[in-house]
Amino acid sequence: MPAQSNSFRGIRSSKFRHVFGRGSRKENCYENVLITQKAHDTAACAVNPKFIAIAVEVAGGGAFIVLPLDKTGRIDINTAKVTGHAGPVLDLKWCPFNDNLIASAADDCTVKLWHVPDGGIKTNMTEPLADLQGHQRRVSIVEWHPTVENILFSAGYDYQILVWDTRRAALCITLDLHSDVIYSLSCNRDGSRIVTTSRDKRLRVIDPRSGKLLQEGVCHEGSKACKAVYCGDTGLIFTTGFSRFSDRQYGVWDEKSLNSPLRLDTIDSSSGVLTPYYDHDTRVVFVAGKGDGNIRYYEITDSPPYCHYLNQYITGEPQRGFGVMPKRGCKVSQCEIFRFFKLYATKAICEPVSMIVPRKSDQFQPDLYPDTASPTPALSAEEWLAGTNRGPVLMSMKTGMTIKTHRPLPLRASESSSDKNADKKYAFLSRETRPDYRPMEVSQVRVSSSTDKDLKTSTNLDTKFQALQKLWGCNVKNMGDNKEQCSNSSSVGGESERTKNTINRLNMKPGDSPTRLLDQEKEMQILDKPSPKTESELRRAYTAQCEELKLLRRQLIIKDRRIHELEDQLNHLKAGHK
Repeated sequence: MPAQSNSFRGIRSSKFRHVFGRGSRKENCYENVLITQKAHDTAACAVNPKFIAIAVEVAGGGAFIVLPLDKTGRIDINTAKVTGHAGPVLDLKWCPFNDNLIASAADDCTVKLWHVPDGGIKTNMTEPLADLQGHQRRVSIVEWHPTVENILFSAGYDYQILVWDTRRAALCITLDLHSDVIYSLSCNRDGSRIVTTSRDKRLRVIDPRSGKLLQEGVCHEGSKACKAVYCGDTGLIFTTGFSRFSDRQYGVWDEKSLNSPLRLDTIDSSSGVLTPYYDHDTRVVFVAGKGDGNIRYYEITDSPPYCHYLNQYITGEPQRGFGVMPKRGCKVSQCEIFRFFKLYATKAICEPVSMIVPRKSDQFQPDLYPDTASPTPALSAEEWLAGTNRGPVLMSMKTGMTIKTHRPLPLRASESSSDKNADKKYAFLSRETRPDYRPMEVSQVRVSSSTDKDLKTSTNLDTKFQALQKLWGCNVKNMGDNKEQCSNSSSVGGESERTKNTINRLNMKPGDSPTRLLDQEKEMQILDKPSPKTESELRRAYTAQCEELKLLRRQLIIKDRRIHELEDQLNHLKAGHK
């Protein structure tokens, strides 16, 4: 046979040829989530090993919910939200080095940073850690630097890419190299290069520190959005887009030359915008389309044809977008190499979808899980801005690494780096001193009180309870004297002094009868009783007063009857004498 007929070498060998997708049961999904419809082509979902964040639909402004990863099932409609944006939230990204820090971009031209406690948010959160304002139009993309701490990229509809130092909440670099809306932004393995696509159909490779345009070329000729992702440290770029006949395509490019693609192939003729997701550890790129019900995956190689189709995961439910779990959050015992969180397009559901390599053993598979990026930064922001490049700090998937969790300080752009402890020590000096114009009686009650509860009650002069308390106290004290004002003769001068003051108030005379003295002693006992200071004491005093009033009424009725009886007897005696 001719030599040309023997070019077929059989089926290509790959450990990922039989990768399959497995959805989750209903109890493991997130239901009743009102997914936003205003996030354009972004995912509107972000995931890490602790939390899942989803942009939701609200009336006015923009908001997203943050749920612990294990809080599955039906979500309460009144779940606490992050509601600090004045416009719809367009993109969300968790910090790779702090699982409690998330960045959000919105239609209100701002990027905000939020700290989420370990247990999740309990009430609506409106105050961000930092408010990054620099864009003139809506911000559609945020992306953290993969190896450097506190460096954040943001791209907006003002055709600019801004580089932020989140620790200082300061703008570091402005990249003004685009002439139209930016569709996607992706960093290479060490973050020394970024690749972007835009509405002008151009693919650009940029040095983010110097702002220099390294390479530029025509990406896809279609009019719809095209996306690009850096294939790790291979120097290859994977793009998705549309041809001039509106067929969906994918392309593989060399970062050193964007004049022509290394490979350009047609996928299908659907209309949904495709988004690529690359896994550096397995060198597999997953392609999912908005409105599709399937996920295709390809393997990237260094030699032609550079991209090999593997398989696809097919479902009957169209997707709105995806959140992607970092590799350190995948389940090693189930041979899971990638995990999506699928937002349904027609239902209020978020479903986890696992991409699994079929293996019989549940032991650790070192060929599937090489050392992956850890949650430890390789460089500081100052080192990176000075020109240093370094790859990510790696960790073993077999042993894992403790997730670093710390709360960053809420910085504002107007704050300086002065000694904040000294500022707190002397903060009370700027407070106004309020004079106390209350009557002396209230002040004495406050001084004589022995508990914090009494202090609190005595200072609440504007409450209805305090008004009733004052009313009852004055009525009790004024029982024996209607001429002078009520005053509290506390135990300052002893028992004899208090008795003397009480006798003076009651206008007692030495020659009074014993009954008068007994009545006055009772009145003195009443005056010696402290006024009620709590609600329970006030109720008991009120009950005692009611009982005393009932007793007085009975005595008055008995007294009237006795008067009538005596009058009748007197009348009979007068009639007998006559």
